[in-house]
Amino acid sequence: MALPLRFVAFLAVTSVITVAAHVYLYRRFFRDTRAPATLRRAGLVAMSVLGLLMIVSRIITRVYPSPASFFLATLGWCWMGLVTYLLLTTVTLEVLQRARRLASRSAPAPVSEERRQFLARATVGTAFAATAGVSTYGIWRCFHPPVISEVAVRLPGLPRALDGFTIVQVSDIHVGAIIQRRFMDELVARCNALRPDLMAITGDLVDGSIGELGHAVAALQNLRSRHGSYFVTGNHEYYSGEVEWSAALEQLGIHVLRNRHMRIGERAASFDLVGVDDWGARTGGLPHGYDLGDATAGRDPSRAAVLLSHQPANWREAAAAGMGLQLSGHTHGGQFFPFTLAVSAIWEHEAGLYQEGDRSLYVSRGTGFWGPPLRVGSPPEIVKITLLA
Repeated sequence: MALPLRFVAFLAVTSVITVAAHVYLYRRFFRDTRAPATLRRAGLVAMSVLGLLMIVSRIITRVYPSPASFFLATLGWCWMGLVTYLLLTTVTLEVLQRARRLASRSAPAPVSEERRQFLARATVGTAFAATAGVSTYGIWRCFHPPVISEVAVRLPGLPRALDGFTIVQVSDIHVGAIIQRRFMDELVARCNALRPDLMAITGDLVDGSIGELGHAVAALQNLRSRHGSYFVTGNHEYYSGEVEWSAALEQLGIHVLRNRHMRIGERAASFDLVGVDDWGARTGGLPHGYDLGDATAGRDPSRAAVLLSHQPANWREAAAAGMGLQLSGHTHGGQFFPFTLAVSAIWEHEAGLYQEGDRSLYVSRGTGFWGPPLRVGSPPEIVKITLLA
């Protein structure tokens, strides 16, 4: 499989950052602490292997998708979460130490080698303790029941008879090496308990093949709602075989909206549910991608419409085309700090409800997780949307 140029560029930048981070941590954890030679050599090997695993994690799952490659990638992603907090804590402690020295007006007293070693080891111990605490919370938050986010949205043109119509949205579940059938059974039960009129799954459902994940995903056939369950592709479906997964989901009774729309409700009281393929597939030059024109072809523009679109892109253009509400995901709300800050800087609409005039967008933080099994500052959610006339 050929790797897109944009992905190669991204990989090159992240590889440089990864190498620099591991060199820094090796110096702080093993050289500055005056660790024995044997431990330093072991540390060098460990840092090299774990750093390389972080770099190749995404490559091996895209080029050679298999249970073995996803297992290795999972190890790399778990280390990515841990190394993030090790790095963040160590750098913070070092900055604070230097700031304290600069703030001291008197000349610093000579520091003995024993004290240097003690301070270095104290820093390492504090970094490990902080990382263990935050990571434990983040893992717990991943597997703890998702937050139920309830929002009410006025939908232009919605018939009065449908006032109070409820949509339950799940997004970015990422069924894969870690998220399996037990997680899915519990998720389905929680969604059914909300008694939705309609279920919406807004992409990035899977990370793997039907043979590997079919049993876990089959839990979705137990979803219950008055008007059925609907799915649109996310970028990860394209890595896992979007054509095969679309067919499999249809067999489970889930309607797959690939650039098309369906009428929801009775003829006298209904609205249009519009679904588009992933925006990234369109911009990545893949044969099937986001096409709002195809999705709305033949639709009466005066009718109320809800758009399912994995990425929170093209919202204003979709609103101008008559979409009163867009439901998206993709961003995970950053998933865990400090990436929550990065996502907020990159995406104009990173998570939550956004409104301009009478048009609305809801971006889910996601119901599962991708990469490191961590959720810090961005808890997973199931979204219950109530439509108001």
